[in-house]
Amino acid sequence: MKPSVVILSPEPPYPLRGGGAFRIASLLHYYARFAEVDLIFLSDSGKPAEIPAGLVRRQTVIPLPVHNRAMWARYARNARRALRGVPPLVDRVSGLEAEVERALAGETYDLGLVEHFWAANYVGQLKANCRQVALDLHNVESTLHRRCAETSEGLVAAGHRHFGRRCRALEARLLPEFSLVLTTSAEDSAQVLGIAPDAKVAVYPNAYPYTERPEVPSAPLTVVFSGNFEYHPNIDGVRYLMRDIWPGIVKKIPAARLLLVGRGEEFVRQYIQGDATVHVTGPVEDAVAEIARGAVVIAPLRTGSGTRLKILEAWAAHRAVVATPLAAEGLAVESGHNIELQDDPAEFAAAVCNLLKNPDQRRQLAECGLQCLRERYTWEAAWVTLDAMPQVTRIRQLSSYTG
Repeated sequence: MKPSVVILSPEPPYPLRGGGAFRIASLLHYYARFAEVDLIFLSDSGKPAEIPAGLVRRQTVIPLPVHNRAMWARYARNARRALRGVPPLVDRVSGLEAEVERALAGETYDLGLVEHFWAANYVGQLKANCRQVALDLHNVESTLHRRCAETSEGLVAAGHRHFGRRCRALEARLLPEFSLVLTTSAEDSAQVLGIAPDAKVAVYPNAYPYTERPEVPSAPLTVVFSGNFEYHPNIDGVRYLMRDIWPGIVKKIPAARLLLVGRGEEFVRQYIQGDATVHVTGPVEDAVAEIARGAVVIAPLRTGSGTRLKILEAWAAHRAVVATPLAAEGLAVESGHNIELQDDPAEFAAAVCNLLKNPDQRRQLAECGLQCLRERYTWEAAWVTLDAMPQVTRIRQLSSYTG
């Protein structure tokens, strides 16, 4: 008899778009190898996820209330949330206890896995039906808000500081409730233990499914920045790029072009409007193929938490990467070997220009990045870390039982 696992997620694992979906899917595929997996996910659309056949036994969709996605509406909601002291994404997925209980009713699971801290409040509902409950912590939310405050101004900065304090209080209370907390890196694990010393923490790195490098011709003077541009760290990254880095690149290489790959153009339009050197793709089906159309990939992030799938995608695309140290936090990077790390905007621009002018150097950096990805950050490589965790080993052993 196979063990049973239920995954509760505030976003669907498929389609594979964005770091959250890739991380959730990697764990879904891992457990599906030896367990019966049920998926409960919260959805803006209320529609089932297009999950590969045979991967889950059952999926249950819990619709989220419809809300306006415009920037002004987001600011208005967050102002109300600040007055109530509830972090935005925690608030977005809250109040569905009865629906979660109905989805779990009549079942007993060997493991309940909660995806994202936003849904950690449902630990009580899962404990009633699961022998153990784990939390997959994509980011340390209090750290994310604190860092966002450091690169923001005025009411936005004040809001992030307020939400950061509220997240830290929730983390201190909720994280010890889980049998295991998975973090993306040793850095995040240390942050978690600083907030909740009694939490049981282990590292499960972000990873990317093994794929052959795309055979896509690259534009020799195109620079790519990929991401969800509705997300504050990426919005700030575009602002920082266009204000402090991109002018230096275009000054040295006037023919250089910037390609922003991902959804959310309306959230960064104010920073790129009127600049003929910049193009935004909008949502794409295959991010790696789009990234591969550029010669150099950049990650000019000044804020964030967790580890960045955008760097793994760039390595999968076989492209050289220039990033800030924060953007590469938690990854096995070595500047000058598999990535170029620069914190100063002028030096960041110079590194990009140097790579645009030197195809052999680009190729060598890309080769080392691709090698690092395949050795450490494919799904199969990441699954080895799960195999070694006692909490997971006990569940895997059940798969050899005959009942």
